Amino acid sequence: MSVPEPHDTDVAVTPGTAPPPLPPVPPTGADGVAEGVLGRAHRALSIGIVSVVLLIAFEATAVGTAMPVAARELDGVSLYAFAFSGYFTTSLFGMVLSGQWSDRRGPLAPLTGGIAAFAAGLVLSGTAAAMWPFILGRAVQGFGGGLVIVALYVVVGRAYPERLRPAIMAAFAASWVVPSVVGPLASGAVTEHLGWRWVFLGIPALVVFPLALALPQIRSRAAGPVGGPDGRAAPRSFDRRRIRLALAISLGAGLLQYAAQDLRWISLLPGAAGLALLVPAVLGLLPRGTYRAARGLPAVVLLRGVAAGSFIAAESFVPLMLVTQRGLSPTLAGLSLAAGGATWAAGSWVQSRPRLEHHRERLMAVGMVLVAASIAVAPSVLIDSVPVWTVAVAWGFGCAGMGLVISSTSVLLLKLSAPEEAGSNSAALQISDGLSNVVLLAAGGAAFAALGGGAVTQAPTAATASHPAAFAVVFLPMAAVALVGAWVATRVRATD
Repeated sequence: MSVPEPHDTDVAVTPGTAPPPLPPVPPTGADGVAEGVLGRAHRALSIGIVSVVLLIAFEATAVGTAMPVAARELDGVSLYAFAFSGYFTTSLFGMVLSGQWSDRRGPLAPLTGGIAAFAAGLVLSGTAAAMWPFILGRAVQGFGGGLVIVALYVVVGRAYPERLRPAIMAAFAASWVVPSVVGPLASGAVTEHLGWRWVFLGIPALVVFPLALALPQIRSRAAGPVGGPDGRAAPRSFDRRRIRLALAISLGAGLLQYAAQDLRWISLLPGAAGLALLVPAVLGLLPRGTYRAARGLPAVVLLRGVAAGSFIAAESFVPLMLVTQRGLSPTLAGLSLAAGGATWAAGSWVQSRPRLEHHRERLMAVGMVLVAASIAVAPSVLIDSVPVWTVAVAWGFGCAGMGLVISSTSVLLLKLSAPEEAGSNSAALQISDGLSNVVLLAAGGAAFAALGGGAVTQAPTAATASHPAAFAVVFLPMAAVALVGAWVATRVRATD
């Protein structure tokens, strides 16, 4: 591409003054075409950070398969849910800390520290001799995951020009495709032939390669604090108030999950304490106006939570529904969602097309309608005459909608954030995501149990099978929440 000369611009130049600087020209290859995320300038960084996401994706999909065996061997089936909630609650604190750390010192330290904590948590869980040490490992792993995800967003905001951010976000989404298909099968094989511990112990050794590629690039492109718009350097000290709020939000989320899993009157006490901690912490950590979908950044943050929470809460009950109501094996029930990884990546790829940039808000609204429709259609398999593959088809469309929405919220957040606020705002986005998962899963789980949710068995009987109404009361409200997200998507533009 040719570089415009000063006289080609439409900017008037006052005599006696220097002409305004021209906009920076994107790096180009030998053929003169602007380079992409795998161009010479960004190749090593892109491969490195996408590999990190790939490993996290493999861990997320593999651990779910190994967890039941681990809980049974550690005599901790009664504590099974805490192995998941421990991860989510500590990750919320890690997200806030990473945002503070990245804005004040740069993303290099929280990224390396997060990966180290993530690996240490895997080792702790993989070597645990009892369930509580196993849960502690999951908590350490969640803290590391919270540090990593926010630091990666800051790296993208600093190291990639705005025109390449949709593409790298699409690459993050695509890195989940193979793990979503291969992860459960590989984990099942490893668990059966080598033991569940190797599902946890095998991943830390694989972290060396992406770190060797990415860290030198991050050090040269995105290290150190960024000054504010007035030219002053970002503050070096941490905001202690935000750290206290982060602790409150993690503790509150943990108490709320505990209360939802123990449906007794006495559980109202920890539930009320959890809400008392959560509400002021959420109001203090999310952008002002998030709860009312104020236009611009607050609506973007709210949309992320609405989309992620409704979809993940519903998806968590799909395999259970197929096992207990239609008699599928756990492996087949899990594989019914496998195609969603590919359609999610496809939706993310669509939003990354430059010519669709001006239609991003409309794409997000369409995506939320697809999500709502897929959640509403899924419980139709409770009717015996409806084929079970209906869920796979519906979930494929829902995942495509999520690909449109999730990647777009990430792109818009970086676009609407000043450089010195990218870390805190990225943390707010991830908090909205993680906290909505906790709250909506807790609400869905409580409703499911209250309406007769039962045990998981491959051959359900009248005594063990969950009542169909227990599933309907989960899916239909989540579909309504997703539909609200379609309205929130119309408010992500800062001005009309």
